[in-house]
Amino acid sequence: MQTVIRAAVITLLLITGGRAMAQQNIQFSQYVFNGLSINPAYAGYKEDLYLNATYRHQWAGFPGAPRTGGISVDGVTPGSEGRVGLGGQLLFDQLGPQQVLSAYGSYAYRIPLDAENTKRLSFGIGAGVTQYSIDGSALQYIDNEDMAITPGKTSTWVPDARFGVYYSTSRFYAGVSVMDLFSLYTDASRYNWKGNNYSTIRKTQHMYLTAGTVFPLGENLQLKPSFLIKEDFKGPSSVDLNAFLLIGEMLWVGGSYRTNVNIWRKTELQRNLQQQNAASAMVEFYATKQLRIGYSYDMNVNKMAAYEDGSHELSLGFLIPSRKFTVQNPRYF
Repeated sequence: MQTVIRAAVITLLLITGGRAMAQQNIQFSQYVFNGLSINPAYAGYKEDLYLNATYRHQWAGFPGAPRTGGISVDGVTPGSEGRVGLGGQLLFDQLGPQQVLSAYGSYAYRIPLDAENTKRLSFGIGAGVTQYSIDGSALQYIDNEDMAITPGKTSTWVPDARFGVYYSTSRFYAGVSVMDLFSLYTDASRYNWKGNNYSTIRKTQHMYLTAGTVFPLGENLQLKPSFLIKEDFKGPSSVDLNAFLLIGEMLWVGGSYRTNVNIWRKTELQRNLQQQNAASAMVEFYATKQLRIGYSYDMNVNKMAAYEDGSHELSLGFLIPSRKFTVQNPRYF
């Protein structure tokens, strides 16, 4: 019972928390191996049809901890000479009694920049819908007549759009994207129930800026450093620093360090906010030339570490080669 009450308190703080209007977007630690999750212009990057599935259990052992999953597929369209990439994603995210279900489609126009087809500039757009839900029956509370809590499940559907640019060579990439473009224009009344405002559950606009490279360290060893800056224009900016070793073209071993920084001054932020840091260890193994298996373990390196057992994330990637667009060069990103 105590665990249930703690979960209820945490969730209520999240959905009724004063002026805080932003909720972070779904983000997997293994986005570095599936860029479609943060940029629609990535669609078709591997050219062959690529299937990816990811499941994440965050803050294991913590009451009401987030559970997130997603399935995506992308590739280039036949007859477009590799210029048009299409992708689709299904995502879910659950935090206590709060649930988010999303479906997106992505279109990328890929412009070759050299005769060898090793450099490309892509422009991508994405569109979809998101369902936000709160299940009041999952809460345990003292006052059964509390009108601020729905007795059952209530939900709403909201349209969404995203845009991105992605540049890549055989050993370098850089991309920028803006997600949740409609969030600034969504009618807040969608999130009202019996006069109570639940608008804190909706996502806010996010911008992602990322880049990375690969360079050899030896005959069978390569280093892949990268970074990601995530900005929601309201809270502290999030920065990921990543580094991976590729051993024998079969095994990726590495990690990531995530921290919050104040890239520019935001007047609405409290001055005494504490820095939130997390570290990840990742392994990606190519069981075959087509099948990739990945696992990551994340842990907070702040005061929250004492209350949870880390985060676990498992991913599977499967490449379906076509006769015309079979990958001839390594796709490191």
